[in-house]
Formats: sequence, C-alpha cells, structure tokens
Amino acid sequence: MRAGEWMERGAGPWRDQVRELQLRIRNRFRVAVVRRRHRLVESDYSSPVKRWLHRLRNMWVVNPAPDTPTSSMRFYRKKVGKAINDESILVRMVQALAVPVIGNACYVFMHGLNHVQIYGVEKLHQAFKQRPEGKPLLTVSNHVAAVDDPLVIASLLPPSSLLNAHDLRWTLCATDRCFRNPLLSAFFHCLKVLPVSRGDGVYQKGMDSALSKLNNGGWVHIFPEGSRSRDGGRTMAAAKRGVGRLVIDADTTPIVIPFVHAGMQEIMPIGTHFPKIGKNVTVLIGDPLFLDDLVVYKDDSQHVSTGILYDAVSTRIEQQLQELKAQVDRLAAEQELEIRDVDNRDCATRIWQQVDWEAFGMQNILEEPAGTTSRATHNHPIQVLEQSPKSNFSRSIKLVDEGGIVSRIRGFMDPSELMGFAARGLFINGRIMDECH
Repeated sequence: MRAGEWMERGAGPWRDQVRELQLRIRNRFRVAVVRRRHRLVESDYSSPVKRWLHRLRNMWVVNPAPDTPTSSMRFYRKKVGKAINDESILVRMVQALAVPVIGNACYVFMHGLNHVQIYGVEKLHQAFKQRPEGKPLLTVSNHVAAVDDPLVIASLLPPSSLLNAHDLRWTLCATDRCFRNPLLSAFFHCLKVLPVSRGDGVYQKGMDSALSKLNNGGWVHIFPEGSRSRDGGRTMAAAKRGVGRLVIDADTTPIVIPFVHAGMQEIMPIGTHFPKIGKNVTVLIGDPLFLDDLVVYKDDSQHVSTGILYDAVSTRIEQQLQELKAQVDRLAAEQELEIRDVDNRDCATRIWQQVDWEAFGMQNILEEPAGTTSRATHNHPIQVLEQSPKSNFSRSIKLVDEGGIVSRIRGFMDPSELMGFAARGLFINGRIMDECH
C-alpha cells in the first residue's frame, strides 16, 4: 500500500481520514502494513539448495556419547525388509539369461585376450560357495575403470559358477551413468545393477535395495570410494559411510571380502570407450574382515552413535584396502619385471643363434659336449631353437636355458684360445673398417 507515502506528501483533507482508517485496520486485525517485499522467497531457491537445506534442517542434532567423539549428524538404524523392489518373473527370466552370457563373455575376454594373475582366489570361492545358508556376502574393492565390474568380478569365478544368475553379485551404479534413460535402466537392471543417486546420503532407496539383498542372504559388491580413481589407480580415496551402513544395518552381519586389482587402467583408460586387449591385470584377495567388535554395539544407541559405527566400519575397510593396494602394486611390478626378463632372454638367445661363430674360429661352441644333454634333462629345461638362415651348417642347436652358455664358453676357451679369439676379432674389424673407407 502507498497510503503512508501519500499521507506524508500531504493529501489535504483526506489525510486524517486515511490515517484513521489505517489505525482501525491495525487494531481490528492486528496486522502491520508491509511497505517492502522480502529479498528471498521460496521460488528464489533452486531445487538442489532447497534439498540440502531441508536435509540439514532435519538431520542437524548433537548426539553425545561418553568416551567417543560427538556426531553432529543424526544417524539411526533403518530397518529394511527382504522383499523391497522384488523383481517380477519376467525380469528374473531375463536375468537368468543375460547374466550368464555377459559373465562368461567377460571371463573369456579377461583370461583369453588378457593375462590375469590372481592371488588368494580360494578365499573368495570359499566365502561364495561354502558360507552358511542365509549368510550374506559383501565384497569391496578399489575402483579404477568403468568396467571393473563386471570384468574383474567375472575373472575371479569359474565359468560354472557364472551360469547361476541367482547366486551372482548385485552391484550399485550411479543413476547419471547407468540409468540415464529407460533403455539403459532396463539393461542394467537385468544385469543385477541397483541405482544410487550421488549426494542423496546413506538412507536413499538404492542403499535400501542393496541392504534388502543382503538380508536375503545374497551377494552385494560395492566400491567404498564411491567413484573411480582420479589419478588412474595410483592412489585410493577414502571410504564412504555407505559401506558402513550395509554392515551395521544388515539383519545378519555379512562376510566382508576385500580385494584390490592393478592393471585395469590399461584395459580401459579414462576417456576411451572400448576396452583394450593384451594387458596384464593383477588381483589380490585379502582375508575376510573381522568386524564383530564393532557390530556388537549397533543395538546400544545410548552409548555409541550409529554414525560413529558407520565411520568405524568404513575406516577399517579402507585401511585393509590400502594395505592390499601396496601389496598388489609390488606384485604387479615384480610380474612386469619377470615378463621383461623373459623377453630379454629370448632376444639374447636369438642374437646368440644368429652369430656366425665359425667366422671367429669357435665352431666347437655349437657342438653338444658329451654328457651335457643328460645333465640338462634332469636339472634345467632345454629350449630347442630354429636354425638361423645366416648359418652355414644344417644341424639343430640346443642351448641350456640357465647357465649353459656361460659354462660352455668356460669349457671351450682356455687363455690361449681367448687371446686368439680376440686377435681374430681385431683383424676382422680392421678389415671391415678398411672396406668401408
């Protein structure tokens, strides 16, 4: 209303009547005349800001506990039933067909087109096949490439186990990656992938679905980091609270199997759309994690905050993954050195074979000494090499893989022969240099 402004400027005989009317309205309804509009109204907030403000307003509470740090966020045990998001018969039929096909294709890709070295695979097989009925299984690993699941998971199981879609893992994927449209949503849901929304917290629908699978005695795989590594797998990020909730809020404490892999960043580097072949992948599976000392406090909400338990479980899982990460990096480096050693030995053997030793007066070095064959048969493997086209002899050459060449040189060359060999080499080199000039 502009009545106040009009009165101040002077409205003649109407000023007193308008002021009297304003006082009557104020006394009758006890309201004040608002002259200016608030700067911010509800429509001025964007949806993400309103969602975060609502979340902070509902969860901001101090929950002290003796001898423990206080938590400023309200966490609680959220009970989840066993039948949440139960699949229809049609979905289960498609899963029974699609999961074995994709799983075996991934197994062939990893073991047929790449080289996978697995350490401790019996620990996963024992937990997968021999755990008590109704006992859930939770596997955790580092996240390097977009295809860590299903490629790494499929490489850890025998092909016979990949045929039973009901027993295979459920995993989680962000909605902005795997569920961007109805077609992708249907495809990934048929591959036992659950949607989770980034930033919606540990009590969202996707986490409830994963917890429901655990309560049914199923297998759930989760990446505790929440997203892929930012530096190509060189380091690991901190574990999120979500994995702690899956352990604490489950009706039956799951068996937690950690494993770490190295080399997937070479198969699917960041920015590529198709996996590569001919790469080396090393996987190290750790021992089952002992978390009973933390789970025992999950019903004692008066002394220990649920949020603190989530953090404690996540921290312990993170520490175990970090230890496995250091070990698998060392194993991958040793494996790479072994491969380079083999390549170097093969290259040296080919060079040794192609040298024309007769031109240097060392034709006897190619002959097999008496008794060498039988001794090498028992002690070292013998590698048969093809004859070089440059050699002017027609017999096959047999070289002992370890130590044979060195011992043969020592046996054929005494000091006088060595001096003659050096002199002939100097003479031949001098003649070659003269021809070049």
